[in-house]
Amino acid sequence: MAKERLIQRYSASERINHWVVAFCFILLAFSGLAFFYPSFFWFSQIFGTPQMARIVHPFVGVIMFVGFFIQFFRYYKRNFINQEDVKWALSVKEVITGEHLPNVGKYNAGQKVMFWIMTLSMIVLIVTGIMMWQPYFANAFSIPLRRVAILLHAWFALILIASIIVHVYAAIWVKGTIRAMTEGVVTEKWAKSHHPLWYKEVMAGVEQSESKNSQDNEPLKK
Repeated sequence: MAKERLIQRYSASERINHWVVAFCFILLAFSGLAFFYPSFFWFSQIFGTPQMARIVHPFVGVIMFVGFFIQFFRYYKRNFINQEDVKWALSVKEVITGEHLPNVGKYNAGQKVMFWIMTLSMIVLIVTGIMMWQPYFANAFSIPLRRVAILLHAWFALILIASIIVHVYAAIWVKGTIRAMTEGVVTEKWAKSHHPLWYKEVMAGVEQSESKNSQDNEPLKK
């Protein structure tokens, strides 16, 4: 039985970038929960000591922000909402059960909404994080502003944590998705089933490339 053809979904650099951001998020989520909720204070041991956690947390936050926005500029053009996304959203129950698969591109409506929620959260977290960052920047802001920054930072951190939980659950739910970010490939059947427009785009590119290679390998006519 012949193996099904695999299609590249993410390059090595994209996957490395993704896992760097994911690792930073884990460190920040645990240490951040330790700072804001006394019952989770023991999470601060993730950096060795609570004091070290307070020092390292904002630096890791900057790394995550930079890593995420490298991804943002790679993917934002594919994440604008269109009519097909509206159809996807309106038939989401059928999509989940596999009864209906709208004509979706590389990302579906759920992934696009998640992308913009994460983008907004990252922006708010970096801005408020800078406003809170002792001893470097916090003194440049008034105490009332810093209090607002602390509140917003906590809210959007929780929004981001909840979003990532949904993101991970969806990746596990849709079989074959995790492979895309670990190995960089998906099966032809997976692509055709879950992202038919993107599948057609990829296959058109493959056919064009094969056609060009075939022409290049033709013997020269005298």
